[in-house]
Amino acid sequence: MAAQPRYEELGRQLSAIGAVKRELSRTLPADCPAGSAVVLALLDKYGEMRMSRLAELLAVDMSVTSRHVAHAADRGWIDRSPDPDDRRSRILRVTPVGSEQLQELSRRYTDALAHYLRDWSDDDVLQLSTLLARLRADFGDCRQSRTHTSPTRTPA
Repeated sequence: MAAQPRYEELGRQLSAIGAVKRELSRTLPADCPAGSAVVLALLDKYGEMRMSRLAELLAVDMSVTSRHVAHAADRGWIDRSPDPDDRRSRILRVTPVGSEQLQELSRRYTDALAHYLRDWSDDDVLQLSTLLARLRADFGDCRQSRTHTSPTRTPA
């Protein structure tokens, strides 16, 4: 187990990741805010789904999800069709135009990462990817642990 100062430094570094995410979000097209990009990415990854499932995956309120979905649907990136099992619900799916948008988003994001990490070796990028995947796996599904209280810190 790492020493307490290592965890404190890790906490500072993870907090600073927000700046990295903000800079990367600047690569998105003006008509595609981050919320819409995430909606497209999740629908592409998991396939068609109900809005309630999308809200779970986004880990946000249904009203927030609804705004992101409306934005993407207004641009023709996703389709909302009646759920055959429950006509009150809608099934969301990526359209061909949405797939094109996803390809553009991926290109921009990849280009930005390549630009900012141009001095990194392939091994460095692979190591970061591996460690981030491990971090996410160790945290598990954070949506399920929202009520989990963090361990109390013992005074030094």
